[in-house]
Amino acid sequence: MIKHAERFIRKVAIAVIGLAATARVGAGEESTRVYENRLKPIVDPRPILGDFPQFVEPVREVERFEAPTLIDDPGADLEVRAWRFSYNARGIIEVPNRLRSDRTAVIVVHPWGIDDGQGWRTPEPAGVAFQCTPAKNKIVLDHAATVINPFLKAQRGKVRLVAYSLPGTEDPIRKQIYRSFRGQPSARDRERGHLELKAKLASFAYQGQALPTALLVAAETPTIDYFKQFPGLDAGTAYDGRGFWEQPIPVMKSIDVDLRDLVIYDGEGYPALRAFFKSQGVRHVLLAGYNTDMCVCSTTAGYKNLSQDFDVFLVGDATIATFPAHPTPRFATTSAVCFAALNLFITQVSWVCPVPVPAIRR
Repeated sequence: MIKHAERFIRKVAIAVIGLAATARVGAGEESTRVYENRLKPIVDPRPILGDFPQFVEPVREVERFEAPTLIDDPGADLEVRAWRFSYNARGIIEVPNRLRSDRTAVIVVHPWGIDDGQGWRTPEPAGVAFQCTPAKNKIVLDHAATVINPFLKAQRGKVRLVAYSLPGTEDPIRKQIYRSFRGQPSARDRERGHLELKAKLASFAYQGQALPTALLVAAETPTIDYFKQFPGLDAGTAYDGRGFWEQPIPVMKSIDVDLRDLVIYDGEGYPALRAFFKSQGVRHVLLAGYNTDMCVCSTTAGYKNLSQDFDVFLVGDATIATFPAHPTPRFATTSAVCFAALNLFITQVSWVCPVPVPAIRR
């Protein structure tokens, strides 16, 4: 009797939702469908974020549920399994998705080319940029070479766009190197641009002042003055030097940038990005890059913006969070990814693959 009542209530709820969806379509809004949010416990779940434990600590939540397919594009050729966390469901919910790759873009947020041999360097003796120390920058460069670059190579030529977001606005040097919303450089343009980039970056004096050796602090509450004069992060002109942040920041050398890859400039704002992606027929975004808890979240190409207009999947092992006071980004990255998972789908490199071709029956 109870099961019959539950089925009846479920049918009524679906009918009401369907009527509401029909009303929305009649009002000129985007067409809708009913998604049946059935959660089935996963008995033998696959590992989550376990492929690159040197960069991202695996997720060990034991309460896992399987939900029905959410995105199922007609003609889909890209399988993207994803998960999110729900306190109300009391566990991780895994959702299969089937996407059309020609409606999908891959974005790498802020792959800054610092300390990578292109010429842009961390200023001495106390300058900060990107992950804020040369040693931490090296970890990120290794991560890009190990995780992101192979991922981009696997998707390039299949997805609609491979893109990178960089600080500032388009300048004469980067205009020659990277495709933007406005133009596509030639191979010759790029060659000339790289020569100019090398000369420009080499001409800067990567020198700032040393740490203060004396601080004037209040006798009774010294911590206030102490941190005002000696904060944990000061990326201003004192330590980095005037003009450091006006340099033409390139994409890191760990990533092989194709001539057709796109660069998004933060200074141009999200509306320009949204309009361009819409014009290209993009509906879905696979998001990677640096840093998970800051730029990947809140800059022009961050998920707070993109998730308003597109289906966004954060590629959890293709991102790294800031990791102060730690020699490894493993734990900080997992924490940032899991926090994002409250309202964002998380996938991983090995979960993005071609849709399996059905076996031919004989």
